[in-house]
Amino acid sequence: MKKIFISAAIAASILSFYKCKDTSGSDNKSLTKEITFTKEGELTLLKATNDSIIATLDIEIADDEYSTQTGLMYRHSMAENQAMLFVFNDSRQRSFYMKNTEIPLDIIYINSDKEIVSFQKNAKSFDETSLPSEAVSQYVLEINAGLSDKWKLEKGDKIQFTKN
Repeated sequence: MKKIFISAAIAASILSFYKCKDTSGSDNKSLTKEITFTKEGELTLLKATNDSIIATLDIEIADDEYSTQTGLMYRHSMAENQAMLFVFNDSRQRSFYMKNTEIPLDIIYINSDKEIVSFQKNAKSFDETSLPSEAVSQYVLEINAGLSDKWKLEKGDKIQFTKN
C-alpha cells in the first residue's frame, strides 16, 4: 500500500510539473480580441442659449441589450472626437458604472427632448460604484473624461444625432 501511495505522489508531481510549464512564448495566442470603435453615426452638441455648435463627434450607438450592457468595456482608448451614445426606448432614472471599463469617462444623461439633464464627470476606470442621473433620461452619452469641462457643457445644452 505504501508503494502505491509513493507512486501516486510521484505521478502527481510529474503531472503538476508539466501543467506549470511556462506558456508565455510568442506562439501563445490571446483569447480575446481588442474591441475597436465602429462609427455608426454623428452627434452634434449644441449650446442651449444660441444653438451654436460645441463639438461634433463620431458615435458608436448602443441600442440593444448586449451593446447597452457592454458599452465601452474592454477598450483601451477612445479618440477625443469619438463617443458612445446609448439609446433607450423609454425615459427613466438611469445609473451606469465603470466595471471592466479602462477609459475614464464623463457620463452625460440626456432627456427625451435631447437636452442634457445631468453629468457624472471623471468616472474612474474599473469603479463599480453606481453613477446615477439626477433626472429621467432616454439617452446617455459617454465621452472621454474632462471633455465636458473643456467644452463647458451645461445642463440644458442639446444634442442632435444621425445614424449611418
